[in-house]
Amino acid sequence: MTVPTSWSPTHDDPLLILAMDHRGSFGSSLFGVEHDSPTDEQAGRMRHAKQLIYAGLRDVRAQVTIGRPGVLVDEQYGAAVVAAAPSDDVVLAIPVEASGHDWFTLEYGEQWLDHVREVAPAYAKVLVRDNPWFDASDRSRQLDDLAKVSAGLADAGVPFLYELLVPATDEQKASVSGDTDRYDRDVRPGLVTQVIADNQRAGVAPRLWKVEGLETVDAARAVAGQARSGGHDADLIVLGRDAPQERLDHWLDVAAQVDAFVGFAIGRSIWEEAIRDWTHGTIDDTEAATRIGRTYLSYAQRWSRDVTSS
Repeated sequence: MTVPTSWSPTHDDPLLILAMDHRGSFGSSLFGVEHDSPTDEQAGRMRHAKQLIYAGLRDVRAQVTIGRPGVLVDEQYGAAVVAAAPSDDVVLAIPVEASGHDWFTLEYGEQWLDHVREVAPAYAKVLVRDNPWFDASDRSRQLDDLAKVSAGLADAGVPFLYELLVPATDEQKASVSGDTDRYDRDVRPGLVTQVIADNQRAGVAPRLWKVEGLETVDAARAVAGQARSGGHDADLIVLGRDAPQERLDHWLDVAAQVDAFVGFAIGRSIWEEAIRDWTHGTIDDTEAATRIGRTYLSYAQRWSRDVTSS
């Protein structure tokens, strides 16, 4: 399977990303790393674990019947995967944000774009936490920084992948009596739409919005409508948010009914359990990769079935 350099995903020819660009949380939750300072042994095991996750994807990529398999991986612990993906015809995306910051911060400071040019990925990704109720001055600074990234990637000719998380404020949690399902269904879609609009007004123009799953088709259509408003050439993919299978299946079912959604980027929901078992020594490398590949393929096949039936 050869991925053309000019290829862009569509609803019926989707981008199906296995996300593993986790760094600080990867170490702390699975390898006992403290203060984001792994020992040499811990760092080596983290690098090996990323290769196992990728092996799971690589081993099943030929069974992906529609679209293109992709991987979102960091340079810090996933350098071997960064090097391998293009030759394996796997669409490569890399993060440019630093890990573990509340507000968007570039990983390599002023040299961030040099790293992007050197790697030459299919997509460069930012992770952003935002909410219209957050502090206005902090939001303004973040939007200015994101606009510079957007312009820099446009100049470099690298498509921009924007991962958006919209965590609830205390007031918003109180408005739904702490019910996170109600927040996801009744509150978050409007906030996502507003955040996308705020980014657009600030000059932030991603090619792909990576958004938390929506509970209803109407909500997905509203978010997609904003992403494509004003002549913006943008599509959307669904992120996993470490959700259980039933929730992810529902989010994919909803997205498959909206043309602007062109795939997914799912991470921990695919590989966390297998990697945890591997770190505990209850499974070996082969079993870990096999389980990860099987789970990834199940989501890819679900997207295929959903699109065919929608």
